[in-house]
Amino acid sequence: MRQQAVIGVDLGGTKLLGGVLDEELAVRGRFLQNLPAGADRDAEAVVEALISLVQRLRETSELPIAAVGIGVPGLMDREREVVRHAVHLPFRDLPLRALLSERLGLPVFLDNDANLALLGEWRAGAARGRREVVMLTIGTGIGGALLISGELYRGADGAAGELGHMVVEVDGPPCGSGCPNHGCLESVASGTALAREGLRIARVTPDCALGRALAEGREITGALVTELAHDGDRAARDVIALVGTRLGVGLANVANLFNPELIVVGGGVIGAGELLLAPAREVLKSRALPPVASVPVVRAELGSESGMVGGGVLAWEGVERR
Repeated sequence: MRQQAVIGVDLGGTKLLGGVLDEELAVRGRFLQNLPAGADRDAEAVVEALISLVQRLRETSELPIAAVGIGVPGLMDREREVVRHAVHLPFRDLPLRALLSERLGLPVFLDNDANLALLGEWRAGAARGRREVVMLTIGTGIGGALLISGELYRGADGAAGELGHMVVEVDGPPCGSGCPNHGCLESVASGTALAREGLRIARVTPDCALGRALAEGREITGALVTELAHDGDRAARDVIALVGTRLGVGLANVANLFNPELIVVGGGVIGAGELLLAPAREVLKSRALPPVASVPVVRAELGSESGMVGGGVLAWEGVERR
């Protein structure tokens, strides 16, 4: 085994997850940190957080670091190495790779975060051995990635796979965060939507666990809804099932459009597991065309670390090319 390692980073809408990966993609160390919020959340602050994370991993690694691979939740111009637009981050035409390479003194490779999540699952997770795969990553928003004929498909401008922005409800809520549309899958089936529905139920059902949490001053988040659902709270389970049925509409569209051999669902919200996926599969079966309605829908095998591992794969591929 080569006596060096790489760093893979998954840059999310609210958090950073990074890890040191050896050539076998074994994780030698990991670190999770929150991104700046509110008035402190500008592009410079996010870049500084990225640098801090990589430096911390580099300093604690037992092996020398050869390169860094980073998944970014936005549209990439891979030819110019620029982040054109990030829906949940203050990045607009940002030359992120050049900035990070100069500051870190390391080769840095970038791709869309959902692409890297699928790359991780393809190389080391649920999609191993497959050639036609669609992945959705559900967190603050919803990302998407496409494996077609054994290759990641990025489209003419690198913007393909934005499955979270397919419209599933014509008069649905505004998508927000830089998206001009209404009724996107992201607006009704993301972690943000899960928290919004949880808050709505907490207000109208004060005697449920969600309602009591709200009365105690706790913030109603997607993670809290999921926790209470696993604890058996019926209202929280109903909220997740509602989001799951909406997700199923999106999965039916995905099945009809791409006829994949597998759909992988990952991201932070997948902690809800079968509470989310079971109703989604039922809607998929009832709404998709018969030839594709039986496509397997599985949970990401790498869990919330799919994108981090995919970043490591990207970094190793970059090292090999160099």
